[in-house]
Amino acid sequence: QVQLVESGGGLVHPGGSLRLSCAASGRSFSIYDMGWYRQAPGKQRDMVATITSGGRTNYAESVKGRFTISRDNVKNTVYLQMSSLKPEDTAVYYCTAHFLSEYWGQGTQVTVST
Repeated sequence: QVQLVESGGGLVHPGGSLRLSCAASGRSFSIYDMGWYRQAPGKQRDMVATITSGGRTNYAESVKGRFTISRDNVKNTVYLQMSSLKPEDTAVYYCTAHFLSEYWGQGTQVTVST
């Protein structure tokens, strides 16, 4: 079993940047496929970016070229670097880990506003 703790959310102006972090507990972090999802008020939870255990990445069309997902298997952490943020990026961002079972963090709020 793995526990996930997100951090790095906050309030940012449009065009700004944030870096989210997700620290995972437990062993064998490197075998997990990791991902970031987000959920805006009144909307469903959507995939933002994923990274496999082998390092292959995938992005939602709406964030391609603006967001970058990466992982550090020594620090047991996955990151989401977000740039050129837009008001429509406002949401609670969740970290997820998948290997046989799926695990979710508690989420971190990102608000993009003037």
